[in-house]
Amino acid sequence: MRVTIVTAMPARQEVVEIELAEGSTVAEALERVRAHPAFGGVDWTRLRVGIWSRECAADTVLRDGDRIELYRALVADPKAQRRARARLKPSTRSRSGL
Repeated sequence: MRVTIVTAMPARQEVVEIELAEGSTVAEALERVRAHPAFGGVDWTRLRVGIWSRECAADTVLRDGDRIELYRALVADPKAQRRARARLKPSTRSRSGL
């Protein structure tokens, strides 16, 4: 069976197709690509993975055509950034301007 393993780095995207035996797991697929030069910048210790945009465990059994996605850790929390921006601007909807 063929599966695709993808990751998005800050400066580039990598897409690699590999051939695996039927019944292989996500962990086995990751072990196969760990040494691949395309995945040189991946932090394998804090790695989260998903299949077709849904997070999954490493023991998930793969199917032919699956797309395994490697998720990087967030640099900043988007909710915290939005709250910080909202605090900087006075509201135009309130009478007091707060």
